[in-house]
Amino acid sequence: MSQVVKMDSRREGPAVTRPVYQIERMSKSFGAFRALQGVNLTLNKGEFGAVIGSSGCGKSTLLKIMAGLMPPSSGRVVLAGKPVLGPRRDIGMMFQQATLLPWKTTLENVLLPIEIRDGKGAARAAAGRARDLLELVGIGRAEKVYPGELSGGMAQRASICRMLISEPEVLLLDEPFSALDELTRDFMNMELQRICLERHATAFLVTHSIPEAVILADRIYIMQANPGHVAEIVDIDLPRPRNLDMINTPKFGEIVHYIREKLGQEAFGT
Repeated sequence: MSQVVKMDSRREGPAVTRPVYQIERMSKSFGAFRALQGVNLTLNKGEFGAVIGSSGCGKSTLLKIMAGLMPPSSGRVVLAGKPVLGPRRDIGMMFQQATLLPWKTTLENVLLPIEIRDGKGAARAAAGRARDLLELVGIGRAEKVYPGELSGGMAQRASICRMLISEPEVLLLDEPFSALDELTRDFMNMELQRICLERHATAFLVTHSIPEAVILADRIYIMQANPGHVAEIVDIDLPRPRNLDMINTPKFGEIVHYIREKLGQEAFGT
C-alpha cells in the first residue's frame, strides 16, 4: 500500500474541485509477467502529478493505460466519470519528440488532431483558437513556418499547442523535454507551468529527473518494480508560481534528497 508524505504544511496544494482522473486497484499483466499491480491514483482538476521511478518499474505502461493505448488487466480506470476504453479526444498526449509532420506548417500541425477527427472544415473553423494557442506559448509568428525551420524548443511548444487544441480534460506528458539542452529544458518547464496555471489544466508527467518532478508537480508518485506499484506519494507544498531560483533553496534540496533516498533504497534493495 502506498504512503502519502507531506513535505511541508504551509499550503494544502491546489484547490480540490473535482476528481478528473481516477485509477483504482489497477493491474497489468503480459502473460505470466505482472508489470503493474494494485495501482491507485487520483488527479483533481488543476493538479499537476508526476511519476518517477527506476527503469522497468512500469511508468510507461501506466501512461499508455492512462492514454487509452493499452487496456488494464484488472481494476478501474476512469476519466471525467467515464471508463477509459481507448484513445479519447479529451486526453492530450505529448511525447519526447515533437513528431510534427514536416510537410505541414506549424499552424497546420497544431490543427491536425481536429482535421483527423472532424475534417478539414472543422480544422479551418478552429484556426483562430490555434493561433491564440501559438501566441500563448510565444511562437505566434511561426504559424507559417515548417518544422525543419523550428528549434527544438519551438517544436515542443508547437506540440503543446497541438495537445491543447482539443481542450482535453487531462494532459499526459512522456518526458516531453528530455531531448532538449538543459537551459532550454528549464525554460520549457517554466513555460509548461505557466500554461497549466493559466488554463487550470490537469497534468501528469513521466520523468527520470527528480528536480524536474519537484519543480513542476503538486504530487509525486514514487514507483517501485517487481511488480510495478506506487510505493509512496509525496505532496509538494512549494508555493506557486514556482521559479528556477527555488532549486537552490534548502527546502527544495530536502525534497529532492528525500525522493533520491527512496529511489536509492529500491536500487540497492534496502
